Amino acid sequence: MNKRHTNIKSARIEDYAFLSDTQSGALVSRNGSVDWLCLPRFDSGACFAALLGGKENGCWHFTPKGKTKKCSRRYQGDTLILETEVQTADGTVRFIDFMPPRGTNPDIIRIIEGVEGKVTLRMELIIRFDYGSVVPWVRRRHGGLEAIAGPDALILRTPVETHGEDLKTVAEFKVTKGDRIPFVLTWYPSHESPPKPVRAESALSDTKSYWREWSRRFERAGPWQDAVMRSLLTLKGLTYAPTGGIVAAATTSLPEQIGGVRNWDYRFCWLRDATFTLFALLGAGYQDEARAWREWLLRAIAGSPSQVQIMYGVSGERRLEERELPWLSGYENSQPVRVGNAAAGQFQLDVFGEVLDAIYQAHRSGLESSDADWRLQAALLHFLETRWEKPDEGIWEVRGPRRPFTHSKVMAWVAFDRAVKLVEDCQCDSDGSLERWRKLRDKIHRQVCTRGFNKKKNAFTQFYGSDAMDASVLMLPLVGFLPPNDKRIRGTIEAVERELLQDGFVLRYRPNEKKVDGLPGSEGVFLPCSFWLADCLHLIGRKGDARMLFERLLALRNDVGLLAEEYDPKKKRFLGNFPQAFSHVGLVNSAQTLSERPGAAADQRAS
Repeated sequence: MNKRHTNIKSARIEDYAFLSDTQSGALVSRNGSVDWLCLPRFDSGACFAALLGGKENGCWHFTPKGKTKKCSRRYQGDTLILETEVQTADGTVRFIDFMPPRGTNPDIIRIIEGVEGKVTLRMELIIRFDYGSVVPWVRRRHGGLEAIAGPDALILRTPVETHGEDLKTVAEFKVTKGDRIPFVLTWYPSHESPPKPVRAESALSDTKSYWREWSRRFERAGPWQDAVMRSLLTLKGLTYAPTGGIVAAATTSLPEQIGGVRNWDYRFCWLRDATFTLFALLGAGYQDEARAWREWLLRAIAGSPSQVQIMYGVSGERRLEERELPWLSGYENSQPVRVGNAAAGQFQLDVFGEVLDAIYQAHRSGLESSDADWRLQAALLHFLETRWEKPDEGIWEVRGPRRPFTHSKVMAWVAFDRAVKLVEDCQCDSDGSLERWRKLRDKIHRQVCTRGFNKKKNAFTQFYGSDAMDASVLMLPLVGFLPPNDKRIRGTIEAVERELLQDGFVLRYRPNEKKVDGLPGSEGVFLPCSFWLADCLHLIGRKGDARMLFERLLALRNDVGLLAEEYDPKKKRFLGNFPQAFSHVGLVNSAQTLSERPGAAADQRAS
């Protein structure tokens, strides 16, 4: 299948719900079609890739005979079990979709329940391994329908009779009130025999118990606890349970501009997310998850400091080579479709600050550390001493020239600041470096205040000598570089509002200004930056404005409480990969800050 198909009609990004077994994830559209599924891991090749092409690239859907009158959906309480109810002229059916937290083999289970009347459904199962490119060999064996190609195999087990039609598996069957008809699709390595059948109803009960037990650990407080809980469930769903790594999103190549080239693979773990994620988990009472994330972080960066990357695979893999998939037309013809991410090879100063900050905040929260952990941190600091003055690609991973980005230098300051505090706190052996780190911290601070601050704008700007604004400078008060009541901070926040607000939300920067990112086109407003602005407004005493912005951000969530990376306020639709961990982390942390909970992220980082 090397022909590129044209995706004539796609569901909007906000029309998808998210399923997860805490090792991989699926996206299910509002009409109940599974259009994205990678097995056995988040970063594996997709077996359903209709999201980035057409249905011929793989999907699984049930269509009622006759016209649909009404369709609604919800998660079952605080779980990732999705219910989609479809009402037709003949009756009503309910699709119950979930992925049981797994043992060895991943499953996606769909139970069709008859609610009213009698409804005729047609099922189409189109399996295409390797991102929609490989048509499998299908045969009946082991009590099910097996699809095999290369290293991958799937087996469908259901009491419904199926048959082949035009390289897809189809079935037509009736569902009457009280029926509960299971469909269980299980992945396994093609060189092995398929696992024993899964009992769908037992798996549903176990999955419900798993999520309810996990959600009960949430320390509920504040006015937005339901939104926070849904965001925490999403973060847990984006966690690769065997290692504790948290992927940035479940998808690749959902565009930042419809029809544009800003299409990236987010199914990896970014060091930059470390501190934000740690605060979100610790603030909600999830110490075990925070500990697992910190341990993933320490394992991933182990080795030579000169080889630290900005992102890694879910098990700490370093090789994330970027390539394009020409047979996929892209979401709404947004090309190219990419897998892997070349930004893994970039030099970004800020990640050193994020790593040191995360480890310091973990220490403050009582997470144990070892001498080996400290030696690793010391090695990172010694390397940073020789590199902090170098230009880099910055927080936004620009594909233009390296520059002395203001945010990058601030995060280098954070690295030395947190190291000094950690040595003072726990009497770590600094090998005589403590005084040198103090002097470096002060030197970086002076340099940023001199070269990163634009007096004409009364604001810190994107990079030294620039007059362009960048939302990353909102981090200055949040990390404690300067206090919120400093006139320069207030001026910076006002400049961000003046130059980067678009319909009430925050752009990262203006891509066409200075051609800083080396890419054509534009993008939507960046939701994590909008949460940062809410935090900053709260810290400078504009609490009403902060709350109004936060409430507007909450209103952007789709009907099942999910957020993407970006939003188009003109066309009122999501942009970018989905669901986006960074956006949900921002929601959790801002909710804690605005509700003035003790230990809120913004207050803790700034202290």
